[in-house]
Amino acid sequence: MTLLGLDTSTPATSACVLRADGEAFEALAAPERLALPPAHASELMPAVADIMERAGVDWDELDAIAVGVGPGTFTGLRIGIATARALATAAGLPLRRVSSLAALAAGIDDLVRLPLIDARRGEVFAALYEGERELWPPSVMRPEELIERLGNAAVNPLAAGDGSLRFRGMFEEAGIRVEPDHSEAHLVRARCVCRLGLGAPDEAPEAVLPDYLREPDAKPQQ
Repeated sequence: MTLLGLDTSTPATSACVLRADGEAFEALAAPERLALPPAHASELMPAVADIMERAGVDWDELDAIAVGVGPGTFTGLRIGIATARALATAAGLPLRRVSSLAALAAGIDDLVRLPLIDARRGEVFAALYEGERELWPPSVMRPEELIERLGNAAVNPLAAGDGSLRFRGMFEEAGIRVEPDHSEAHLVRARCVCRLGLGAPDEAPEAVLPDYLREPDAKPQQ
């Protein structure tokens, strides 16, 4: 199976083609990109064009598109999922939804993994994995709540993601291990979206929606 994978849940845009022969061609930002304003609208389609060319894959050779559905930044998720839906519709392909936290966790090299995406408002999006088992489903919480919950769980995970970078001081003071600042483990990698997408079901493009986990910061005027 040949998949195109996309993720725009954080300020870093990621795209990947995973070919049927197992070779992956990925457009991946540097970890420092997480500290800059998002630019998905200008970065995503050039990244897709680049990896499709490097992979030597045409649109009619893709079997599906896998997309990170969040949680993450509201505008980023809207851009990424709208793009994936448009590409899938134009090419007559199904979409496969993947949790952005699960994809982040897949890039952490430890048995117990704590993927953390910055949720703004002084909160993080978090999940907890032990091997392939999900110990906590995706949730939104304050760092203090997370520290207390981990203490009650009596586990020692390795944390990564822009949420772990933002609150590194608090987490490390509480004894939670955090990947080094420049580690690629802090990125939600489209390569991991593709690999998780291999086991996800096909869905109609219009059925795939962002998983925000909470209401947007800005609400429409009544």
